[in-house]
Amino acid sequence: MEGAVSQDCLGSPGLGPYMLSQVTTHAGARMQPVIFKGFAGTALKGDAFGSPDDPAVLLIHGGAQTRAVWDDVADALVRAGRYVIRIDMRGHGESEWPADGRYDFESFVEDLRAVLAQMASRPVVVAASLGGWAATAALGEEGAHLAAGLVLIDSVPDMDFDAACRQENLPGGKPCFDPAFTDTFDPEAAVDRVSSAAGQIKMPVLFVRGAKSELSGADEANRFLGHFENVEYAEIREAGQMVAAERADMFSATLLDFLERRVPRFAPEYRQGSDARTLRDALGCFATGVTVVTTLDQEGQPIGLTANSFTSVSLEPPLLLVCIAKSAGSLAAMEAAENFAVNVLHIGQQPTSNLFAKSGEDRFSGTPWSRGHNGAPLLSGALANFECRRFALHDGGDHVILIGEVVRARFEPRRDPLLYFRGKYRRLHFA
Repeated sequence: MEGAVSQDCLGSPGLGPYMLSQVTTHAGARMQPVIFKGFAGTALKGDAFGSPDDPAVLLIHGGAQTRAVWDDVADALVRAGRYVIRIDMRGHGESEWPADGRYDFESFVEDLRAVLAQMASRPVVVAASLGGWAATAALGEEGAHLAAGLVLIDSVPDMDFDAACRQENLPGGKPCFDPAFTDTFDPEAAVDRVSSAAGQIKMPVLFVRGAKSELSGADEANRFLGHFENVEYAEIREAGQMVAAERADMFSATLLDFLERRVPRFAPEYRQGSDARTLRDALGCFATGVTVVTTLDQEGQPIGLTANSFTSVSLEPPLLLVCIAKSAGSLAAMEAAENFAVNVLHIGQQPTSNLFAKSGEDRFSGTPWSRGHNGAPLLSGALANFECRRFALHDGGDHVILIGEVVRARFEPRRDPLLYFRGKYRRLHFA
C-alpha cells in the first residue's frame, strides 16, 4: 500500500502483520489482527484482544501516534473482562496512507463511523486528541446508535494542534505517520463542528486530562465540558498529554471505574418481583417500528394514540394486533369501535409519534389525514396504513390486546421506517 511502514512503529521490531495472531498480552489474551474498511475504502489496520462476548472498547489514538500507545491500557481492560479493539488511523502506523492524500477532518470522522458500523456490538469509544475530535463529531452527528459511551483524552476543540502532533522520527528516520497528514490537515475546520456535536451527545462521557498537558488548560476543558449533557471529568496529576502511556496505571483505574459504573460488564437481570423498570429495559432491547392507532369515537371525531406493541398474527385470515394501555384516555373508544386503522410511521414522522403520545393534545388539527374505506382516520404519507375490522379483544394485564382483521392495506416502498430501541428513536443504518 502507499507509504506503508514497518512494524517498528508499533514497538515490535521485525514483527510482520501476519504474525500478530501469535502474540499474547501480559494478561494472556491472544491478539488477533483486524482490518476495517474506512472512508473511500481506506484500509484501517489494528488488533483485537480478549473475548468478543465481553463488552467492547474501541481505542483511537491521537494525531502523529499509533495504536502502540494503548499497550498497557489494553492489557488492563482485558484483565477486567473487556473486549478491546485498537486501530491505527489513516496515514498512521500500519493503516493505509491514502494515495489521494485525503487527510481532511471529514475523512477521519467517516473512517470512525465506518469502523463502528462494522463492529458486532456497540463499544465504548476511548479516543485521544484528534481521535477524540473525530469521535465527538461521529457520535454527536446522528451517531448515538453506534456507541455505548465515550471517553475523551485531552480533546478540547481549541487545543494546541501542533503540540498534539509533535513526534520524533524513529531510528533510521522512519516516521510513524504520513508527513502529508500534518502538512494538509486543517484543525480550524474541526473546531466549531466538534463543539456543536458535543451538545448532541446524550450517552455517558468521561473527559480525562493530564494536569501537565501542553495541549490545553483546565479552563479550556471546563468550557468544553459545558457542551455535554452527561459528562464526568478526571484529571491525572502526574501526567502530561500522553496520559494513557505516561501514567497507564492511573488512567486505566480511572477508565475502569467509569466503565463499571456507567457501562457495567454484567448485564442487569430481572426476576419476578424485582424492579419492573429492569423488565421494561429488557423488553426495550427488542427493536420495533412505531405506529399510530386511529379510530372514530361515538361522536364521529377522530382519535389516535402512539403504540409500538404491534405485530402480525395471521395471513389466513389476515390478522394483526396492537396492545393499548388500560390507562390510555382513548381506550374506551378503541374498545367500542368496530373499525380502526394502524398507521406505520416513517423516519420523517417522529414529530407525529411524539404528538400522538401526549395526552390532552389536539392531535389531528395539524396532522394531514383522510377517512379510510371503513371510516377510520388514515395518516397521510405513512409508511403503511392497515384498515381493520375488530376481530377480538383480550385482557393483557395492564394492557388490552386488540386484534384486527385487515380489510385493506397500502404501503410506501421508497421510505425507511421510524424505529424504537431501548427507549429512543432510531433509524436504519446500512453498513
